[in-house]
Amino acid sequence: MYTTCETRLRQILELGGAQCLRGTRIGLEKESLRVDKDGSIAQTPHPTDLGAALTHPWITTDYSEALLEFITPPCETPGEALDFLRDLHVFTYPRIGEEFLWATSMPCVLAGEAGIPVARYGHSNAGRMKTIYRLGLGHRYGRLMQVIAGVHFNFSMGECFWPIYQQVLGAGGEDIRRFRDQGYFGMIRNLQRLGWLIPYLFGASPAVCRSFLAGRPTTLAEFDESTFFEPWATSLRMGDIGYQNRKEEESGIKANYDSLEGYVRGLSHAITTPSAEYARIGVEVDGEYRQLNANILQIENEYYSTVRPKPLTEGDERPTVALQRRGVAYVELRSVDVNAFDPLGVNESQLRFLEAFMIFALLLDSPPISDVERYAIDHNQSATAHRGRDPALRLLRGGEQVPLRAWATEVLDRMALLCRVLDDGQPSRPYSASLAEQQAKVADAGLTPSARMLALMCEAEHGFHEFARRMSLAHAAFFRDVAPDPSREAMLEAEALASLARQRRMEAEDDISFPEYLRRYFR
Repeated sequence: MYTTCETRLRQILELGGAQCLRGTRIGLEKESLRVDKDGSIAQTPHPTDLGAALTHPWITTDYSEALLEFITPPCETPGEALDFLRDLHVFTYPRIGEEFLWATSMPCVLAGEAGIPVARYGHSNAGRMKTIYRLGLGHRYGRLMQVIAGVHFNFSMGECFWPIYQQVLGAGGEDIRRFRDQGYFGMIRNLQRLGWLIPYLFGASPAVCRSFLAGRPTTLAEFDESTFFEPWATSLRMGDIGYQNRKEEESGIKANYDSLEGYVRGLSHAITTPSAEYARIGVEVDGEYRQLNANILQIENEYYSTVRPKPLTEGDERPTVALQRRGVAYVELRSVDVNAFDPLGVNESQLRFLEAFMIFALLLDSPPISDVERYAIDHNQSATAHRGRDPALRLLRGGEQVPLRAWATEVLDRMALLCRVLDDGQPSRPYSASLAEQQAKVADAGLTPSARMLALMCEAEHGFHEFARRMSLAHAAFFRDVAPDPSREAMLEAEALASLARQRRMEAEDDISFPEYLRRYFR
């Protein structure tokens, strides 16, 4: 498996493809809860000074009115993406008053589920649809799960890469778009096979606030009277108290990643197939919508997974339709926790590694995923989330049990050649340096963010809420002290005003009823 990757890499270099291999594009989507001074979820509406969440390309909301989502455009380097993300934070802080942004993935829901305001997007048909979809998520799964924050890493290869890769694989006569789609789906399958490595290396949610569990029974241990945890956990966000695997089990569907056609067919079936369970909720009750429909999935985005193929959509186009029309534009890795030790929730070394990891997953052989392997993938993900730092943990691979540390060492060692190529003679060797950081975490689990978090909580005798609040206030002070870049500030101010104007125009131009809008959308 790894030999094939190295052989393909050398062939790409022989064909002069080194620069195309480095010509990737990355983007970030980072979620952050706005909170009050005590760390409870803010009850204020999305600040108008930030623009319209419905139409702003870079500052929007996710599930809750208080759950900000910062989005960067595709960037050529990790540093460029982080600079843009930093400027979004610097722009935001003066516009949220005394509130601040929560520094961890896991929230503290001090006021219970009723204290989670659902995001509002105005009274246009598109805005109503976004809000009703979120109301449906709350009715189906509860609001608590919806305010868990994360970082999404968006990745694409440069267009010049694909013709060279066609030559390497001997597929020169194949349609380039179809070849690219197959390549990205092969990458996605391997990101699932090796995806357990992400929570091990970057998981930062080994503990949760008691308020998050809202009195539900739990197998988690008690850290103190305010906190539950697991001693070897890396990312409880990606475990059983999150919703990655549970949603799939409850809905009875499993996305097919063997091909674009199979993926589209599976999701299309789910969004058109009625669910007796969700029908009991009702769709329109007493003149108010509770959900968009009573099908297994309301829309494609309701299907949660650690990685997604993403198209570029146009207007109100459904993602599956856009995939069929134009193919995969980029791959979204969704399993990264917000890193409480960095003000941005992510850092450049981490992004360098993720970039190399995505390319590595693309160059590996990637056969279809069998039912047996699907079980192993789910097991490995859950086991690493809950017990990833346990020296005795063994994962499933090819019908055998393999020590996590042995498998992780094997993968990282095999990434070394690729990282040297990506370094491209840079004196700091940033990709190799990042790889060395990750190898050190495998050798010593105490260096992982999850271990560091628990160690600091023990040292300070702080529960999760106090730890997260302290880190959040430190990050807030950091951003409030950063002088804004004048040109970026002016651009963001102009975009905020333009987004508000776009929303007003959308609301004024609606000329059909909401039921008719939904009918056309799903048609």
